[in-house]
Amino acid sequence: MDSLEKLEAAITMVNEARAVPLSASCVVHRGELLTLLDEIKTALPGDFSDARNLLAHREDIVEEGRQSAEKLIGHAREEVSRMIEQTSIVAAAREESSRILDEAHAQVEKERSELDAYIDSRLATLEVILNKTLDAVNRGRERLAGASDKDVLSQLAD
Repeated sequence: MDSLEKLEAAITMVNEARAVPLSASCVVHRGELLTLLDEIKTALPGDFSDARNLLAHREDIVEEGRQSAEKLIGHAREEVSRMIEQTSIVAAAREESSRILDEAHAQVEKERSELDAYIDSRLATLEVILNKTLDAVNRGRERLAGASDKDVLSQLAD
């Protein structure tokens, strides 16, 4: 129990003591009250000394608190700066990825059109070859069907 709690206990003891009839006095157990008051008397110098030390070092404590607060504020500012920097880095990365994707899509479209043109030219060549082959097949069938040799030679001459 500290000295304030002991003082409260002494006050409670007096308040709860039996009143003397027709008087403002009360009956208190002397031994208990004296023991409590001695404990208070013993504890008060230490408490007063602690209070004086606290008051004497109050400026140091306040200064230490200020320094601690400044460190916390500095750390918070650094953290905010780091977060802002990360945000700008993320935004730049998104822009760059978008640019790269756009370039890739453009390259794919260009290559697709080149490939379509190549395939179309190859199919046109194949069409010509197939038409010549079909003509040769038709001539062969005509010869088998009884066309005269003279007709075949005349066709070849053409």
